[in-house]
Amino acid sequence: MFQRLLQKKFCRYAAAVCFLLLVFCWANNTSLFCEVPTGAPKILAHRGLAQTFPAANLKWDTNTASIIYPPEHEFIENTLPSMQAAFACGAEIVEFDLRLTKDRKLAVFHDFLVDYRTDGHGNVADMTMDELRRLDVGYGYTADGGATFPLRGKGIGMMVTFAEVLKAFPDRQFLVHLKDGGADFGREVVKVIKSTSDLNEKNLSFYGDHSAVAEVKRAFPQVKILSMETLKKAVIAYTLLGWTGYIPESMRETQVFMPVRYARYLWGWPTKFMQRMASVSTRVVLVRGAGKWSEGFDREEDLRQLPAGYTGYIWTNRADRIAPLL
Repeated sequence: MFQRLLQKKFCRYAAAVCFLLLVFCWANNTSLFCEVPTGAPKILAHRGLAQTFPAANLKWDTNTASIIYPPEHEFIENTLPSMQAAFACGAEIVEFDLRLTKDRKLAVFHDFLVDYRTDGHGNVADMTMDELRRLDVGYGYTADGGATFPLRGKGIGMMVTFAEVLKAFPDRQFLVHLKDGGADFGREVVKVIKSTSDLNEKNLSFYGDHSAVAEVKRAFPQVKILSMETLKKAVIAYTLLGWTGYIPESMRETQVFMPVRYARYLWGWPTKFMQRMASVSTRVVLVRGAGKWSEGFDREEDLRQLPAGYTGYIWTNRADRIAPLL
């Protein structure tokens, strides 16, 4: 009898503790009592102003240049005009890709093969930068299965180097995708940054291969990086500890890319979470869908997925279309 009473008493205490813990967890993470921020989301333009294509049924080696939508503009991804156009539309950050060439230059190009988008053949790694400059980077784009090629002849000589981008836009912000891997690749990136005069390294951020971005971070601790390893570490740590209001070190002074469908499960989402990230200088970028194929907020209906008052960054392939809507 006495033991039964003790068990009942313990159960009541345990229930009370659990209830108080739930109340604390809710009160510490709800955005109900936060003032809704004013202002619009900030634009991160994927590959500048680029041609777009359907994301359904893509594979890692899909030739996306061969399945573009009918062009609404003549800009070609990863070129200086496409970057300038994105900034002119209102993008705060432009993303572009880097590949290492045979002569150890850093070419601004997405694919490891040149066959899909250009009139050349072979791997970027097996060609010199001079050879790459002679290619037409608009050669392979078609919206009708190869009947017409609307950008052919308009991209001759438009492939540039990392150094040339930095020289052309010394005061702009960039997110640089390190497409090749390894610490050696990262060191080549570091060399270019160090050799560029009057450059504010804080305007640069990097993502991609973990060894490569880690090498850049080692040389420039102030830059923001992202790799699958850093993202997993940050999100797991925040999932375990964020309910208390504590922000783990792995979530500080970095960048977090989240598909909008999963962001809702973050502690404090949306407003309190964003306030926490702002307090530790962490950039939050939302991507559409599951984030597997760089889906962007490219249409008016896509913007309806954003929570009220969201003022972080959104990933888009159509800065020209989205900026006026914001």
